[in-house]
Amino acid sequence: MKTLLILGASGDLTQRLLLPGLASLLATGKVEHLNLKGVGSADVSAEEFSERVAKTFAPQLEDAHTTEAGRKVLSETQAASSYEVADVTAPGELGRLISSVPGPVAVFFALPPAISEKALVAATPEELPEGTTLVIEKPFGSSLESAKALNQKLTRLVPESRIHRVDHFLGKSTVLNILGLRFANRLLEPLLSAEHVASVQLVYNEELALEGRAGYYDKAGALRDMIQSHLLQIMALLAIDAPSTLGERDLRDKISEVLRATRLKNEPAIASRRARYTAGTSMGRAILGYAEEEGVDPARQTETLAEVDLNINNVRWNGVPFTLRSGKAMGEVRKEAIITFKPVSFLPDGFTGCDSPTMLRIGFGPDTLAIDLDVNGPGDPFHLDRITVGAELNKSGMLPYGEVLYGVLNGDPTLSVRADAAEECWRIVEPVLGAWEAGEVPLDEYPAGSFGPDAWASPHQN
Repeated sequence: MKTLLILGASGDLTQRLLLPGLASLLATGKVEHLNLKGVGSADVSAEEFSERVAKTFAPQLEDAHTTEAGRKVLSETQAASSYEVADVTAPGELGRLISSVPGPVAVFFALPPAISEKALVAATPEELPEGTTLVIEKPFGSSLESAKALNQKLTRLVPESRIHRVDHFLGKSTVLNILGLRFANRLLEPLLSAEHVASVQLVYNEELALEGRAGYYDKAGALRDMIQSHLLQIMALLAIDAPSTLGERDLRDKISEVLRATRLKNEPAIASRRARYTAGTSMGRAILGYAEEEGVDPARQTETLAEVDLNINNVRWNGVPFTLRSGKAMGEVRKEAIITFKPVSFLPDGFTGCDSPTMLRIGFGPDTLAIDLDVNGPGDPFHLDRITVGAELNKSGMLPYGEVLYGVLNGDPTLSVRADAAEECWRIVEPVLGAWEAGEVPLDEYPAGSFGPDAWASPHQN
C-alpha cells in the first residue's frame, strides 16, 4: 500500500490505538514508505493532527531499539502526513479522497458503525480504483441480518480479498503462539480432544468500568462487545484441526469450519447468564453502579458481564462444554483460556493430598503458558501437592494494531475475519440475544470490584 487513509482520524480510536500501532510498525522498518492522510471533523485542525502524529511517533524515534530504516520511514511519514475535514457519507466524497492520494490505498473506517455503513452506501465501485483495500473495525454488524447486509455492501465495492475485518485480539504473535503450542508439540496435540478434555473456559475480565464509553457500550453490552467477536475467534483457534499451511485460505477455512459446528449447549435460558455491576470499588476507586453512569439508559438492560455455554459438534470436541465469559468492573484482570483435563483413569491407593485435574492455561496480553500439575510434595512422598509450570510466550515487537496494520498494508488478510466467519459468530449468539430481549434470562447484579454474582459458578482460579 502507498497510502493509509484514516476516516475518523479526529476520534479516540485513532489517537489511542491506531497511531501508536502504526508507529510501532513503522519503527520496525518493515514498511519502506507510507503516506498517511487523516479525514475527520472540524473539531481537529490539520495542525492539531500533525501534532498528534508527531507526539505519537516521538517515543519510537527516540527508542534505541528502533532501526535506522524505521527512523527514516517514521520521519518521512510524519513530515508528509496530512488532514482534512470531509463528510464521507456524501456521494462521491470517498472516491474524491482516494483519488487525492497516491495509490493503492487502504481505507481504515475508524468511525461509528452507522457512519461507516452510510459511507459505504454512498460510494460506488467506479470510485474505488483497483487495489483499494477497505478496513472495517468490529462490530461487524449488530445481528446476523445486519452482518449479511454489511458484507453485501462491502463486496459490492471491492472483492473479499480486499476486505479486512480487523480484530486486534488476533495479532500475529497471539495467533501463532496458539497454533505453535497446539500443533508443534506431541505432548499436547493428541490430548486436545473430547477423549481427554473435560471442559474449556475462555475468560476476559477487566477491572475497568465503563470509562466514558456509554455511547457505544450501552448499545452493545458484554455479549456483543467481547464474546460475539473476540472470544469466539480465540475459541475457534483453540479448537481447529491442523490446517495444511498457515496461508490465509487454509487457516480461515478451518476457523469457519469450527464456527459452523458451534451451537449453544442448551436452551438460552440455561446456557446463558447476564449481569451488570452496581456501585462498588475497583482499582482503589469508587465506582458508580452501571445504571447510574452518565449516558446509560437503564431501560436498555445492558449487561456488563455475560457468559455462554457452547458445544462444538464434531468428532474432536463433541460433548466438551466451552464456556465463554467476559465482564467489566471485576475484582481482578483475567484474560486466559483454561483447558481442564479429565481425571486420570486410576490413582493407586496410598496417595494423600489433593488429586486435582490437570489444567492448561493460555494467557492473552501478555501471552503466557501455565500447566497445573499434581506432584509428590516435600517431606512426605505419598502426599500430592499442586505446582504450576509456566513460561512467557513470544512477544511481538509491535503493538496489536501494528500487527493488524502490517497485514493490511501488505495485502495479507490472514488475521482478518472472513465474511462467513463474521456471520457465523452472529448466528451462534442470536438465540441468546433473543432470549434476553424477551426477558427469559434475568439480569443479575454484582458489586463493582467483585468476582460476579454469588449464584454464578466461578471460573477455575489459579
